[in-house]
Amino acid sequence: VQLQASGGGLVQAGGSLTLSCAASGRTLSTYSVAWFRQAPGKEREFVVGISRSNGTAYPDSVKGRFTISRDNAKNTVYLQMNNLKPMDTAVYYCAASEKDATVVFPYDYWGRGTQVTVSS
Repeated sequence: VQLQASGGGLVQAGGSLTLSCAASGRTLSTYSVAWFRQAPGKEREFVVGISRSNGTAYPDSVKGRFTISRDNAKNTVYLQMNNLKPMDTAVYYCAASEKDATVVFPYDYWGRGTQVTVSS
């Protein structure tokens, strides 16, 4: 499966963005999918995961602000991000695995990142 992340941009603190992870080559609903992010000088961080059976996992840093969802007709997974904070500034990546779990290590397939910048 090939993954393409998009939707990043510049937004003010408190604003919202929706990221898309579009798949080609395979049906994304048969994969567990996750979003990661990496800020400059920091390690890549798990943001949210969704299993093949649509279970989800959110770390406390984004719980209540971020929502992951699928649109199987569009073969796409979305990351809705609300109440964005400067600490959310990072390059966001989507990843997929054929294993069925909300969190998988390692993910086998990765898309190129999309930059999210939150200004204060």
